[in-house]
Amino acid sequence: MATLRNVTDRKQLLSAYCFCVVALFIHYREQNHFMLKVFNNSLYLLTKSTTTKTNRLVLLQQCLTKRANSSSSNVMEKFDLPQRLQGSTPSVWNEYIALAMQYKPLNLGQGFPDDAAPEYVTKALADIAQDENPLLHQYTRGFGHMRLVQAIATLYSKLLQRELNPLNEILITSGAYEALYSTIMGHVDVGDEVIIIEPFFDCYEPMVKMAGGVARFIPLKPTKTEGTISSADWKLDEDELKKLFNNKTKMIILNTPHNPIGKVFNLQELQLIADLCKKWNVLCLSDEVYEWMVFENNKHIRICTLPGMWERTVTIGSAGKTFSVTGWKTGWAYGPANLIRNLQMVHQNSVYTCPTPLQEAVARGFELEMTRLDSDECFFKSLPRELQVKRDFMAKFLTEAGLKPTIPEGGYFMLADWTNLEKKIDINSEPDKYRDYKFTKWMTKNMGLQGIPPSAFYTESHKNLGENYVRYCFIKKQANLEKASELLEKLKKN
Repeated sequence: MATLRNVTDRKQLLSAYCFCVVALFIHYREQNHFMLKVFNNSLYLLTKSTTTKTNRLVLLQQCLTKRANSSSSNVMEKFDLPQRLQGSTPSVWNEYIALAMQYKPLNLGQGFPDDAAPEYVTKALADIAQDENPLLHQYTRGFGHMRLVQAIATLYSKLLQRELNPLNEILITSGAYEALYSTIMGHVDVGDEVIIIEPFFDCYEPMVKMAGGVARFIPLKPTKTEGTISSADWKLDEDELKKLFNNKTKMIILNTPHNPIGKVFNLQELQLIADLCKKWNVLCLSDEVYEWMVFENNKHIRICTLPGMWERTVTIGSAGKTFSVTGWKTGWAYGPANLIRNLQMVHQNSVYTCPTPLQEAVARGFELEMTRLDSDECFFKSLPRELQVKRDFMAKFLTEAGLKPTIPEGGYFMLADWTNLEKKIDINSEPDKYRDYKFTKWMTKNMGLQGIPPSAFYTESHKNLGENYVRYCFIKKQANLEKASELLEKLKKN
């Protein structure tokens, strides 16, 4: 490098130029940043030894350095989130779980029980862990452990009044989440339109986008704003729904009982959806994970049982919701073989198979419940009775605190209008864009009570529809519900 300080003749100058070019070439080919420094130093010394070309050399140095930085930036861009995932935002669950870990509030936000699961289900898993059969700890059939698919086939054959084939009409998945994913990825192609009813479980829209589909939205809206409001009062606009269906429509996603509203779609509402699906040859993805949590004077109707709908419906279920074991992440999908085959193709090339011990335990749970399906002892009957008491208690204390709850017909969530409490809190202390985020974060930090902001369940252009509400979960211990009541009473008195 020292020889470059006294370049005097044209041969040496030419050699120096060549050295610069070689250094730059190695940098671009190997991304060798040391060679870029060599180039810059060499070019600097060249400019010091010649006056006639100084300006041009400095400009050349600036240009090439900019190109090098741009090249480095391009390397980083190469590993950006793929285009099909662009626009996806961080999950509300990740944000609020982190918030709960930091402030340790009473968590009525996330939808999981905080009480013990049925003993016979957890005991089954404990027994399996010590079972002498070594195969219960190895891979099982990829599309579903035989004992479990047979149990599900037996149960739903009775409920649907049609025989289900356990081998090709049922798929066991890693939770209902994967069942949704496999259904959407297995059927939605680039440009296909998918109708999503708002508010919606927050993974619906991202999954449609990942498949290359186009999400089209229609909101449920309350037809009452005063007095006692039921989830039945939240309705779809029939004309608006009809306008969404066209030749590009591939799928509609139905969720009944509904999360977060708790609406149980009645026969008339389901028939409207079914008629439109048949008219436009559209697939119905029916998310029915809360099927056993339906309260008095309401009935869960499976849309696949309506005339002409079996052949165009994939129905989703969840062991986590059915047996209060959400951490087991075991779900299923059932439907006609030609539709389930598409799910199987996605499943076998992503998840492949689900945990054998968990599937075996869920199967044993179903086998027991099927022996007492028509008895009051059946867990599928006792659970909604217990939840209805908790629902009524939550509705009462929310009302007394000044909120306006929507009384759910099913599920274990309750929406409540919180705006009467706005004068009690410093909502502007939170920097979030949406008011329900501000409210729920302020409550978490200052009152020790966490709910979930419902605007997370709307697409960006409709988030204003959820801003005045908060979602609370009532599948919690009675002591925790009473504590929530006390916290809200304290806020009311302030």
